[in-house]
Amino acid sequence: MTMRAQILLLTLLPLAVLAVLAVTAVRIPVPEIGRGYVVHIELPVTDTPEALPDVAGANSAPLVVIDAGHGGHDPGAAGQGYREKTIVLDLARALRDELEKGGGVRVALTRDEDRYLVHAERVDIARKLGADLFISIHADSAGDAADVTGASIYTLSNQASSQAAARFAERENASDRLNGVDVGGESDAVSTILVELSQRRTQEKSDELARLILREADGVIDFHPQARRSAALKVLRAPDVPSILFESGFITNEEDAQRLASPEGRSRFAEVMARAIRIYFARQQES
Repeated sequence: MTMRAQILLLTLLPLAVLAVLAVTAVRIPVPEIGRGYVVHIELPVTDTPEALPDVAGANSAPLVVIDAGHGGHDPGAAGQGYREKTIVLDLARALRDELEKGGGVRVALTRDEDRYLVHAERVDIARKLGADLFISIHADSAGDAADVTGASIYTLSNQASSQAAARFAERENASDRLNGVDVGGESDAVSTILVELSQRRTQEKSDELARLILREADGVIDFHPQARRSAALKVLRAPDVPSILFESGFITNEEDAQRLASPEGRSRFAEVMARAIRIYFARQQES
């Protein structure tokens, strides 16, 4: 056999074998080595937004978003047989009902059941709904110091405000509006300044609400000697929604816990808060 014939045979023989296998539908076994190490993971759908909570009230009325802290796997503080997540949800519902009963205000709860939300979700709900006020309700713990008692009101600290403004601007300056000011397309430096100015106005409004709550609660709700506080709380960092965190009392104190868990205590809390909120909105309309 000539060299040319040998080359032709070597070229055509593999093709002939493959053709026969294809015609007879014979599968070529592939080595199984390594197949058992392949992991298949179903990725979650990321473009399905979480449903926003229902809003009660007339469309033209200002909106209050009430946030019951903790929930789900996070019980919060515990004491005197109570858990914070349950106490604060009952308080949030009582305030919602009181606001609905009086009318003139729209209201929504970040959670109306025993489920957990991260801080960013709570703030995002308020911003996406276009809230005019955001009120986060908690109950404190003093550990073994069972004699510590009284409510307190937190607003965002100035230092935390500047830090939050910088982070917010960096994250959202591409397509956001704050208090009617378009920060889209601005440089990071300009955007940060705009956010800081917006947050400064927001903090002033938050402080005003805190003062009104203290005034309306005088003689009705007992406050801790240090009733007004500021801190770097993530849940207060929305730059365009006036926000407070209301520590309703110390769940580790027997009197506080029983007061917060009682229908009478919830009613007093709701009436004071609703009255302060209505006065706040009345002042905003005047100005």
